[in-house]
Formats: sequence, structure tokens, C-alpha cells
Amino acid sequence: MNVKVGDTVRFLNAVGGGVVTRFQGKDVVMVEEPDGFEIPVLVREVVVVQPTNQYNFPVDESKEKRTHDAPKAEERDEPEEEDITEPEYTWHEREETPDGEQLSLYLAFVPKDIKQLQTTDMELYLVNDSNYFLQFALYSGERSAVVRCQNMIEPQTKLRLETVNKLALNGFEHLRFQAFAYKRIAFTAKPAMDISLRINPVKFYKLHSFRENDFFYEPAMMLTLVESDVMNLDMEIDPHLLQKSIMQKDIPQKPVKVQKKVRPEIIEVDLHIGELLDSTAGLSNYDMLKVQLDKFHEVMRTNLKHKGQKIVFIHGKGEGVLRAEIEKQLKSRYRHCEYQDASFQQYGFGATQVTIR
Repeated sequence: MNVKVGDTVRFLNAVGGGVVTRFQGKDVVMVEEPDGFEIPVLVREVVVVQPTNQYNFPVDESKEKRTHDAPKAEERDEPEEEDITEPEYTWHEREETPDGEQLSLYLAFVPKDIKQLQTTDMELYLVNDSNYFLQFALYSGERSAVVRCQNMIEPQTKLRLETVNKLALNGFEHLRFQAFAYKRIAFTAKPAMDISLRINPVKFYKLHSFRENDFFYEPAMMLTLVESDVMNLDMEIDPHLLQKSIMQKDIPQKPVKVQKKVRPEIIEVDLHIGELLDSTAGLSNYDMLKVQLDKFHEVMRTNLKHKGQKIVFIHGKGEGVLRAEIEKQLKSRYRHCEYQDASFQQYGFGATQVTIR
């Protein structure tokens, strides 16, 4: 049964359930639990217990049964039509992240069978890891360009462009990507993009070219188009300038020491409401809890790519409501992260330590 917005679902691999409020990508739905909090869940990990129609009204199951009992298409000598419903993905500006204000775009080649690199086809994706919509076009060819795809991609999502036959991979040696970014609200303008890439076809046959990444469950060949607002420009080398450079006398250069940015061993985040707000006047306990959880999610999203990073969330003992909600989010939304009680000597019984994995 297809999952739609408005359906009541229960979780297959965990206790609980709720109402589907929206889709986040093609494979993830947001489920609102009875306590009012939304959590992301894979579509394949939920089961519909009260389906709705396209207008979000509950479906009359007896009517649906009568429909199923009707003569099948083959019995009426009519061709059976395949009913395929694609989940709709809609973007809302409240999902913006601080990191997403900088453009980060990638092309990804995902093999259908990583164990058969010599013969398998590839799925080609565009990944938009930013808060911006993009109108784009992708071309292939060095001198005579061919349009491979022209489309729009929404923020914080990935878009499958095409399935590439193994015999056609040589046609992807020269790629050109053109795009411009925008928002539906006031935004900081970004320069138009015109990026050329050259891919050695041999890489498609090398297992080490396909690595684990943050965007796919499978290993993929990730090609950077833009990262943190910096475009990956394939600069053409002028042979005359190259010859001139070779003929010039080498000038000794003084080595420059590069200072590496050291990530703090442990990040401490105090979630006491007095540290987050100047005043709590007029706020209910629910409102204050939501502010604390929003801060928790903000810190987690910022550090999800920092493998091995340790974060200590100081929540205090109190009645244990905030601690329970944090553990609930870690179990459902951040399952790949490890957590434990923080050091008793440093934080007492009122802190949880999370390790990003």
C-alpha cells in the first residue's frame, strides 16, 4: 500500500506511530507522534493502519474491498494499467540549515551492482546540499555538446538524472554544468555557475573510485561541482605559458607552515533554558522544551559530517523530560550515533555524551 500525507501509520521496527505530515525526499516521511513531535522515518519502515484518499479523507475500507472484488482487468479482456504513485517532495524554508547557506553541489555515479563494475550500469544523480533551488543543465562532449539533462532541483535533496549504460560511460569523459541558484524568499544572490569536468573513464572500473558517503547507502563516485560556495573549475593549461614556465630559472621558495584547523575534542552544549533564552515569560513547559530540542537538533545537524566528534549535552537532572526526549531522538533520528552518560566527575548525573559515527 502506498503511503500518503494524512495516513495513520505505525512503525515496523520500533514502538509507536502517528500521522504522516509530509515527505522529506523520496524515501523518507515525517511522522507526527501523539506528543506533537515530528520524526523522520524511512517509507519502508512504516505500515499504514488508516489510509486516506487524495483529499486526506479516510478511505471506506468496505468500499475498497468491493473495488478489489470487482472483475480483474484481464477477466474483462482489458489491459491492466500499472498504478505507480511517486511520493511528492516539498521544501519548506523552516528546514533551512546554517551550512546550507553556502552552495554545495555534487554529481554522483552509483553502480547498480558494485560487485560487477565491469558490466553494471550506473545511476547518475545531482546532489544539492544547500538551502537554494537550482535551475540547471548538464552537457556532455568536448567540442560538440549534447544536453543530457535540463531541470530544477529543490534544496537539501538529490535528483536522479539518468541511468547510464556501461557502454555509454566513455561519453562522460567531458561534462559541463551550468546553473543559477535562487530562493522563494529574500536571499543572498549567488553567481551563475559554468563548470567543466573531465573524468578519466578508467575510474569507472576501479573499486576505490566508489566510496562511502553522506548521501547514499551504497558506495558512489562523488564529483564536486561546488563546495562551500567554491566552484570546482577545470582550468585549461595554456601550452605557451607552460613552456615559458619550464624555461624560467627555478626560484627557491620559502616553505610556509600550514596551520591545520583543530577540531575541539569535546563540544559542550548547555541546554538549560536560562542559557538559551533571556526570558521565559509567557512560555509554557512545552514551548521551553521545543526551544531546547531545536538547539539539540541544530548542534547535531552541524556536526553530523564530523565523524568521531564528541558532544556533551548538559540537560540537568530535573524531572528527566528533556533527557528522555533527547534519548528518543537519538534512537529514532540519529541511530548511527552512539550516546552514553557523560563523565559523572565533570557533569554529575545531568549530561549525555554523543559520539558522531
